[in-house]
Amino acid sequence: MKASDLFVRALEEEGVKYIFGIPGEENLDLLESLRTSTIKLVVTRHEQAAGFMAATYGRLTGSPGVCLSTLGPGATNLVTAAAYAQLGAMPMVMITGQKPILKSKQGRFQIIDIIDMMQPLTKFTKQIVHGNTIPAIVREAFRLATIERPGAVHLELPEDIATEETDTPVIPAVRIRRPDADERTIEEAVQMIEAAERPLLLIGAGANRKPGMGAIKQFIDKTGIPFFNTQMGKGVIDERHPLFIGTAALSDHDYIHCAIDRADLIINVGHDVVEKPPFFMHPGGTKVIHINYRSAEFDEVYFPQLVCPGDIGSTMRRMTEKITPQEKWDFAYYLRVKKRLEEHILEHADDEGFPIKPQTLVKDVREVMPDDGIIALDNGMYKIWFARNYPTYRPNCIILDNALASMGAGLPSAMTACLLYPDRRVMAIVGDGGFLMNSQEIETCVRLKLNLVVLILTDSSYGMIKWKQIGMGFSDFGLDFTNPNFIKYADAYGVNGHVILSPDQLQPTIEKAYQTGGVHIIDCPVDYTENNRVLNEELAAITCLL
Repeated sequence: MKASDLFVRALEEEGVKYIFGIPGEENLDLLESLRTSTIKLVVTRHEQAAGFMAATYGRLTGSPGVCLSTLGPGATNLVTAAAYAQLGAMPMVMITGQKPILKSKQGRFQIIDIIDMMQPLTKFTKQIVHGNTIPAIVREAFRLATIERPGAVHLELPEDIATEETDTPVIPAVRIRRPDADERTIEEAVQMIEAAERPLLLIGAGANRKPGMGAIKQFIDKTGIPFFNTQMGKGVIDERHPLFIGTAALSDHDYIHCAIDRADLIINVGHDVVEKPPFFMHPGGTKVIHINYRSAEFDEVYFPQLVCPGDIGSTMRRMTEKITPQEKWDFAYYLRVKKRLEEHILEHADDEGFPIKPQTLVKDVREVMPDDGIIALDNGMYKIWFARNYPTYRPNCIILDNALASMGAGLPSAMTACLLYPDRRVMAIVGDGGFLMNSQEIETCVRLKLNLVVLILTDSSYGMIKWKQIGMGFSDFGLDFTNPNFIKYADAYGVNGHVILSPDQLQPTIEKAYQTGGVHIIDCPVDYTENNRVLNEELAAITCLL
């Protein structure tokens, strides 16, 4: 068969259902092979959005998402998405085209070294130089994208290689079991926990990748040890659990850090140093047990005293079997922190001021979204407010990025969630800065007939940087812009546009949008003066004398 046909058959063997991207002339043989395959090609309006969609597919399913581009500028447009998947541990396979490599026909027009470019951003990057090697290379690419720590891989298929004839069979996809932690390390971890007086459990992004949440909950229920999570660990355990004490949306100076500072041992399940730190270690301070699929990476703020690499679910089950709850454990302070944090979150949640306050915004969105509703956040100031104030009840129901933290990812991520879960409510929550970085994908939403609410939080500035600017004592400069009329913008795409003029309009508008169906763009002005009042002033004044 033709090599491009073999390539597509290898993708089908790996279970690929979608490919997101923009083909070019170097992909035409591959495009023809896709035409008669079981794989659905989702044509986007920018390669970066295609990459974000593929990465989110990998994040939500555990199987690599696949994206496609041509050579040159198409491939360079995938760079940010590659970094997004690689830092965020999202399995993704990128396929790019290339000019003929056996005989040049256009000199160096559009040719750059994509393999070399992708090297520092991926787990694996390779040019296919013969059709017979396709099955082995595709199998290895998918294996590497999936095994811990998951991430991005890249394959380059030159147009002359795609036309070659080959009779090599595909290689069957094989499930590879994750290794377990050794018995001695499990016993050491149990001994450390039993010897502690104020242990505290942290849930990070790694625990959100695989079905280990049941084992973590069993451990918490048996021991009674309170827990908190990172931004990307939200939802692993239902945050209505009585032992949940909060999310470390900030790295310091929040009520949750009072509990962290009081702990003499932190059981760190699934967090690594790529995600923004939920706490800082100090020599001679709180001890840490690292429980993750891989060994810890040590740096100045993270140097755990015990490293327990292996399958998280298996590790937690075995620890639960061996551990004996201790009468000396004292969790009273943690529960006081929980109560004070919950009280603080509720303050101003019913504020009637306008533009709408972040606390009110988060409460209104939570009330209109069902337990399994999915919100996909872009990167901006609202991400901190939602991470801190938005209780999450199920895994992967709040999609946010606290690793690369790229603007422009929120809308494409929500689009992927819509494709995967068409019967669930999905909302993209974006700032006016991040929305316009990939807003052209509204046309893709319409073409795919998605039911999606896009909530644009408008403040006509790059608000998170302005918050930092003010907090560090700099003058207000260089971060403001103007916006288009978002109602007319929505109308140009043939979708429903709404503008919020008072806080009591937000919930009814969102509810009506979901009842109507289709794509809705909601322009919601937000009052970010709360950033400085609450996050810079109130929380900085916490003394932890609870």
